[in-house]
Amino acid sequence: MGNLDGKIALVTGSGQGMGRAHALLMAERGADIVVADLNGENAEDTAAQVRKLGRRAHVEAIDMADALAVQKMVENAAAALGAINILVNNAGFGMRNPIEEITIDDFDRMFAVHVRGSFAATQAVIPAMKQARYGKVVNISSIWGMTGFKVASHYCGAKAALLGMTKAWAKEFAPWNIHVNAVAPGGVRSGGPMRFDDEEERLRKEALIPLGRYCEPVEMSYAVAFLASPEADYITGQVLSPNGGDVIVGI
Repeated sequence: MGNLDGKIALVTGSGQGMGRAHALLMAERGADIVVADLNGENAEDTAAQVRKLGRRAHVEAIDMADALAVQKMVENAAAALGAINILVNNAGFGMRNPIEEITIDDFDRMFAVHVRGSFAATQAVIPAMKQARYGKVVNISSIWGMTGFKVASHYCGAKAALLGMTKAWAKEFAPWNIHVNAVAPGGVRSGGPMRFDDEEERLRKEALIPLGRYCEPVEMSYAVAFLASPEADYITGQVLSPNGGDVIVGI
C-alpha cells in the first residue's frame, strides 16, 4: 500500500525518460496511470510496466499541441479509470539552438507543446478536481526556466512560462483545495536539452555541479511523487528544483 492509493494520475509525455519514471513511481505508490505520449508504442510499453506493478493503466497516443485532442483524452481517461486526481504536465522536448537558428515554426511548436498543451490539460481536469475539492497539478519546468541559458531561448521561455502559470493557478485553485507546484529539473541523464553527445564534455559539466553528477530520472520522480501526495497538502505555488546544487547562490 502506498500514499497514492486510490488516486488516478495523468502523466503527459510518459512513454519514456522522466515521464515514464514519474508514471512508474506513482504506480508503485498506488496510483492508476493515464499514460499519454506522442509515441503510442512507447506509451503501451509504459502501460505494460504499470500493469506489472498491479495498477490499472489507460493509454492515449496524443500530440499535446492539439487542444481539442487533449480535452478528448481527459474524457476518455475519466471514462476508463475515473476522474483524474493528479496531473503531471511533463510532455515536452528540447532544442539547443542560437537565436539565428530558431525558426518561427520551432518557436511555435515549443510553446504549443510545453505551454499550450499544459494549459489545455489543466483546463480539462480542473472541473472534476473542483467538484471533488481536491487535486494535484505538477508542472515540469527546467532549471533553464529559472536561470536561462546561452542557447535554447525558446525552450527557456516556454519553461519559464510554466513557472508563471504554476503560481497563477496555485492562487486561482486554492479555494477548491487544489495544489499546483512545479519541478524544475537540473541535469538529468535521460537526455533532453542538457544531453551531451560528447562524453568528455558531459563529464566536464558534471564536475561543475556541487554534487558532481547529473541525476537519474527516478530522482526527479521522487520530487514529483511527493508533490502529488497528501504529504504536500500544505504546499502550493512552489518550485522545487532538484539540481545537485547547480544554482546555489554564491558559488
